[in-house]
Amino acid sequence: MDRNHTKFGSAGCGAPVVGAPTVGRVSDGTLFDDSVGRDPRSDTWTVPELSVHVGRLLVGAFPDDVWVEGQIRNLNRSNNGHVYFQLTEPCPAGKQPESQLAVTLLAPERTLVNNQIKRAGGGVRMEDGIEVRIQGRIRWYGPRGTLQLRMHGIDPDYTLGRLQADKDRTLALLATEGLLDRNGRLPVPRVPLRIGLVTSMGTAAHADVLAELTASGIGFVVRTVDARTQGAESAAAITRALTVLGRDGVDVILLVRGGGARTDLAPFDTELMARAIATSPVPVFTGIGHEVDRSIADEVAHTAHKTPTAAAAAVIARVRQFQAEVDDRAAAIARAVHRSLRVADGRLDDRTGRVARSGGRALDRQLGSLDQAGTRATR
Repeated sequence: MDRNHTKFGSAGCGAPVVGAPTVGRVSDGTLFDDSVGRDPRSDTWTVPELSVHVGRLLVGAFPDDVWVEGQIRNLNRSNNGHVYFQLTEPCPAGKQPESQLAVTLLAPERTLVNNQIKRAGGGVRMEDGIEVRIQGRIRWYGPRGTLQLRMHGIDPDYTLGRLQADKDRTLALLATEGLLDRNGRLPVPRVPLRIGLVTSMGTAAHADVLAELTASGIGFVVRTVDARTQGAESAAAITRALTVLGRDGVDVILLVRGGGARTDLAPFDTELMARAIATSPVPVFTGIGHEVDRSIADEVAHTAHKTPTAAAAAVIARVRQFQAEVDDRAAAIARAVHRSLRVADGRLDDRTGRVARSGGRALDRQLGSLDQAGTRATR
């Protein structure tokens, strides 16, 4: 969009005519009556005339800011700093909404909106699937013949409140069905060397886990399944990855993702992902977000860790514990063998002494008998 204050009319495409001024070619024509820009005797509208008229009607019907709530879809950030998306009624990913509203957030207003989000703690990021309450002006964009909301404000508390309400409702449902500790009851192998890793490949979380496992010097075999960990489609992608690894014969699954805004971590609070973790036949270790983050995925996992690195370290610690137990057992066996050898040596020495003493006495007796026999023989 440009910001030229011109209006296109019956003079032809691109030719300025007398009519309603526009902002970014969005009609704002409340100061002009209906007869301006067209022949009142004609019963046929030109497209520019009708566009001007529709714009005037909309401005008259919505002269002030409006607040609209809905779910973001098809968000696009342009190179010039503008943001465009559709605002729809909340509905599951993949389902076509019954109604939608085009929203435009121009670069200057985007800065204002970002500042509002920062002042609220930075927990909200505008992404597909996020429910928002936004402020703006209803306007008509003539060049494309579309009605749109020119956004310039947002209510972060609304989004965070919706996320918390959905999270509480899902946790209550899972608790009722006994799924919160189902995965946690699974036994973890004493030596989990076959590791399933679910994360977005190429991210810092992916690199941190592999670096931690490699530095341990233990011969881990890692089976990585790439899955988006942010956005409206990530819950389904992670669920598919967990299903694949559940059939792959791994010992434990690491589900990891780095930190981010509350809205970035929203997929880990979905019922779909929670059920996939709870019903997995393999123990799931999570390492999601920062130390302060706690998602539903953490609640239903076998063991939750504060970071991806901590999740990998937990697996390493389990193997090292087994190594330590083996070393302790080996040392105990060695000590027992040494004790047995010392006892056996002592018994052997004692028996050797007794045999020597007994043999000496027997020899003395035989020698005495031989002397007596010799004496008798002499006589």
